[in-house]
Amino acid sequence: MASSTRFSVEAATGQPQIAATGAFTDELTDAIGRGVKHLLSLQASEGYWLGELEADTTLESDYIFYLHILDKADPQRVGKLANYIRRRQLPDGGWNIYFGGPSELNATVKAYFALKLAGDLPHQAHMERARARVLQLGGLESTNSYTRFYLALVGAVVWEMVPAIPPELMLLPSWFAVNIYEMSSWTRGIVIPLAILYAHKPDWKLREHVRVEELFRDSRSQAAAFAWGDRFFSWRNFFLALDRALKLYERVPWKPLRQRALRQAQGWLLEHLERSDGLGTIYPAMMNAVFALVALGYSPDDPLTAREIGQLARYEIEDEETMRLQPCISPVWDTAIAMVALEESGLPADHPALVRAAEWLLKNQVLGSGDWQVKNRKARPGGWVFEFRNDFYPDVDDTAFVLMALQRVDYPDRRRLTAAARVGVDWLLSMQNRDGGWGAFDHNNDRRILTEIPFADHNAMIDPSSADVTARVLECLGRNGWSATHPAVKRGVTYLTREQSPDGPWYGRWGVNYVYGTSGVLRALETIALSARDYCQRAVAWLRAVQNADGGFGESIASYGDPKLKGKGISTPSQTAWGLIGLLAASDQDDPAVTQAVGHLLEQQNADGSWDEQQFTGTGFPGVFYLKYHLYRNYFPLYALSRYRNLQQGTKEFHAFEIRPEGNHPSGAKRGNG
Repeated sequence: MASSTRFSVEAATGQPQIAATGAFTDELTDAIGRGVKHLLSLQASEGYWLGELEADTTLESDYIFYLHILDKADPQRVGKLANYIRRRQLPDGGWNIYFGGPSELNATVKAYFALKLAGDLPHQAHMERARARVLQLGGLESTNSYTRFYLALVGAVVWEMVPAIPPELMLLPSWFAVNIYEMSSWTRGIVIPLAILYAHKPDWKLREHVRVEELFRDSRSQAAAFAWGDRFFSWRNFFLALDRALKLYERVPWKPLRQRALRQAQGWLLEHLERSDGLGTIYPAMMNAVFALVALGYSPDDPLTAREIGQLARYEIEDEETMRLQPCISPVWDTAIAMVALEESGLPADHPALVRAAEWLLKNQVLGSGDWQVKNRKARPGGWVFEFRNDFYPDVDDTAFVLMALQRVDYPDRRRLTAAARVGVDWLLSMQNRDGGWGAFDHNNDRRILTEIPFADHNAMIDPSSADVTARVLECLGRNGWSATHPAVKRGVTYLTREQSPDGPWYGRWGVNYVYGTSGVLRALETIALSARDYCQRAVAWLRAVQNADGGFGESIASYGDPKLKGKGISTPSQTAWGLIGLLAASDQDDPAVTQAVGHLLEQQNADGSWDEQQFTGTGFPGVFYLKYHLYRNYFPLYALSRYRNLQQGTKEFHAFEIRPEGNHPSGAKRGNG
């Protein structure tokens, strides 16, 4: 199939493009053109891209609960939410937390309780199956802390079952081993409102018959807290003992620091509701914030509470029969990746779609203060967030991707573009952790003892360095001309080599899983000319070994719990694209694994330029919460196919700037694709 042809996306853009040669030429030309056309059709008039972000049914279950507490549970709305939940019930009676996954206890308990609120009766067949599955999975006494907390708010379980979250946490100084800024940013957003609620312990009684006693496997467990760990001397048992002591403290009428702590928690909450589209712009924090405001005396119709209720309502997606909720929205993330895919596809650097997107991103750079400054005091702001507005929480991954997207746009105001990029690179560098890697939102947020706290069972109590985020930063720096000998880059590479699994891959913190992590690291190391190193070749060998017979790549979310499942799963467009990107970074273009992956993506593309994908390939909290980014299946395959074509052709790419370590060199010069 190795022939020569001209590459053109004229049908998609109305403008002739660059040439390409190599295998799959005719098919590749058509596939990239269709992919470009489809992706351009999804751009909003303001310049951004935004795909649906899908999660499990715990969101709809919690939303029914939330609407009842606010006395806003109109039957039509609740009925649509309940329809969505019922349709996701598994044959065994439970609910899972990702497509194709097994029943999960907390999701099943929440669904059962929500359906009771919606009017379903315990003796109905689907409810009896759900109750039986809860008991098989360990019963209500085996649920996590947040499930217990919500049930306690309405008196469905006693507060003794809930881990203590006293507001006095707010008073612990920053130098103390346990304080709110040693917790991850999303944990702060979830926990501080819960601390307010824990102090008030509101008595929000719902309909009398909506109870959950039947979900206990052992009736004697109805006042049970968490079980002690096997080792007598352990951090887990220390924190469990502290939890019991704090519950005794709760019974003492005189709490000299309580009001001061509550004032500080309330002040933090009110401050963080500003300059954001809801607290942390993530579903649980936003819902908890509304609950906390109500507990503090704000009515649901108060302008402040109503604004926050309205922000969360923006996450609703409604059709004729159902309603579902998004856990967050991802316009900056989607826009940056869509731009990079289109740039790689050969769309002109001054194409109106790219210029419009660049303008939108430049307007959304965060130049104000944020939580990250508590542990990174000297750096000036300059990052980007994931959402529309969440100024307290710019993140490293988005910032690196945005900088790579902006670099390849021929933006009319080159000075403005370069200045924004310079500030962004400076912010990225300031966020490097002491171990050489980068985390997502915070600096040196790696105090692992906090993961043993009873309310840390969402498995994301801290935000340490991860291989995938570190790789993104190194790729960004490499594309700006930084070499592997620069101290910051060298420390990052050392971190990555230390994190590599013995069999070759890297763990994916924010995407599923080893295929995602390995792809990102190999692409990063390619940009700093290290892809020929032994550790990269081990990773390539691993990718070849896990490639499916159909040429694609897939990996089940179950690999987070079982390392034997690394790289194993049915092929998906996004994961095949990641596998192909990794192979292209560190193996020959005529490697059979490469051509097989390209062939798979070409074969699976739809006539309209899109791809289909049911699996969840995004990660929120490993082992607990997963995501399906609805645009992953489209822009990552387009990027991977375009990169394959460009490497075969030796295409030169446009760079509007390069922020080098020795100074700034804004340039419109072409440079090699790599």
